[in-house]
Amino acid sequence: MRSLKTSNISGLFAQIDKKTRIALMPFLMAGDPDLRITSEILLKLQDSGADIIELGIPYSDPLADGPVIQLAASRALSSGTTPMKVLEMLSSLKERLVTPVVLFTYSNPLLNRGMERFCDEAAQAGASGLVVPDLPLEESEKLSPIAAERGLDLVLLVAPTTPQERMKKISNMSKGFTYLVSVTGVTGERTVLESRVESLVKQLKESCSCPVAVGFGISSPKHVSQVRRWGADGAIVGSALVNRISKASSGCEVEEAGLFCRELRMAAEKD
Repeated sequence: MRSLKTSNISGLFAQIDKKTRIALMPFLMAGDPDLRITSEILLKLQDSGADIIELGIPYSDPLADGPVIQLAASRALSSGTTPMKVLEMLSSLKERLVTPVVLFTYSNPLLNRGMERFCDEAAQAGASGLVVPDLPLEESEKLSPIAAERGLDLVLLVAPTTPQERMKKISNMSKGFTYLVSVTGVTGERTVLESRVESLVKQLKESCSCPVAVGFGISSPKHVSQVRRWGADGAIVGSALVNRISKASSGCEVEEAGLFCRELRMAAEKD
């Protein structure tokens, strides 16, 4: 067995002064509208205050995603985006992109490629972690050490409906951070966050020392501020950013992503 490598996600959270701010973690879909623009957006997000970037690999049946991200995945697939092309694009940025990138992929592409081979290729491309929302906990137990041997954190998700004992088990097994899903349902923009998220953050932080990042439904600077006040360590913003990119005029996608990221970063900092 290889010796375990240290992931830079844990190091990133350790560097952030929780009294001052929380981690800002934008999500975008690779290949929407194309991989060239995705590469430019990744660098723009880095320059605009993103601490960790979640990069979606398009898949034809994204069960955990709502309409906005489903449409983005469809557009990316139509433009010819494949998992290997995403990793090639990411690899081309290794000299310039220092912000940790967490790949968001479904289990089918990962298992078809093979866990070890996929993790090898992801690590070589410069990824720091993986999120696989439809991978059962039992399969995650197989994947986690394979990923860790290659310096990749396997980030696990906890839902509002997860029983407390299982929640504790998941959070203790999650690497880098625990991904707290703020809603019962799929990704998508929301106008109001559910108040029970605050108690879920508290439960997770009491059961595990792993940082907690809240996602699914975090749609505005106001939501980021709210999540920060609730004691989370990070805020993940996906559908709202993907929507802003898709609605931007042709040629303005990169600047629009950067503008929104800067607005979110301000909200991630203490008033």
